Amino acid sequence: MGNNIKNILQGLFNKRRAIPRLISFLVWIAMIIMWWVIISLTIDMPMEYKLRHSTDGLRSEYLLMSERYDSLNNVLDNVVKRDENVFRKLFESNPYDLNADLDKDRIKLYEQLVDMDNDELSEILDDYMQNAVKEESDLLSSYNDLIYNISTGVLSVDYVPAIQPVNNKQLTLLAAGKKPLINPFHRAMREHHGVDYLVPEGTPVFATADGVVKSLSEKNTSHGKAVTINHGNGYETSYSHLLDIRVKKGQNVKRGDIIALSGNSGLSFVPHLHYEVIYNDTRVDPVHYFFMELEPDEYQQIIRIALSSMQSFD
Repeated sequence: MGNNIKNILQGLFNKRRAIPRLISFLVWIAMIIMWWVIISLTIDMPMEYKLRHSTDGLRSEYLLMSERYDSLNNVLDNVVKRDENVFRKLFESNPYDLNADLDKDRIKLYEQLVDMDNDELSEILDDYMQNAVKEESDLLSSYNDLIYNISTGVLSVDYVPAIQPVNNKQLTLLAAGKKPLINPFHRAMREHHGVDYLVPEGTPVFATADGVVKSLSEKNTSHGKAVTINHGNGYETSYSHLLDIRVKKGQNVKRGDIIALSGNSGLSFVPHLHYEVIYNDTRVDPVHYFFMELEPDEYQQIIRIALSSMQSFD
């Protein structure tokens, strides 16, 4: 009996000593966890440091590029404003904004369509479809006639003007189209019968199709030094305001031959080339005769450039 009581008391004594030890162990575990959390939040491990700072260089470059972009944007805006001011002082008119007009047309068309009912929309769509079918039929007939003329030898594509008269791969040199434009000398709207290319003096000028040199002009006329080429089949082309002529009257030329160097002769506002296409004694729009070297999107782009011009240079 005495031994049992002694064992019970000894067990209670051991338990009382174990509890503080357990509490002390838990406290140490908590302190270790707390220190680990503090170290993790304040000190990066090598891999974490590398990942955390890997984008610092990119961030710095991005900030520099953003500042550079803002600076260039400001410079561009200033250049545009100065260009518009020069245009207004020189030609006494506002620059033509083709995109603004297109946006206005789209908004106007949208407003008209919104106010229409289904019957009206159906009628308009039917009209568009009929016009499209007619245009397709006319185009197919014209295409068949062209194929027939080519196959029978009546018409050769070599004798049809089909390229630009200067190297204009970037489509940046065309400055004036065939339409009424402001004449730089009379400051009034005048019919412009060809297209103008803003090119430096001495730029090579190419024959746009095979043909025979019909006439040369070396006199100080309004066109200055000029060349006219007869391509047959009713086609002629003329090249004006030249610096130097490299062909003779009656000489046969091939498409792409250098026939002259561009200049500023005659009644010319700045150095440029004035180019015309004549078909059956009628001046036609040369822009529609660049099909041999232009893709469809480039053709659309050069049409927009021609339409956006507001002044000629001769």
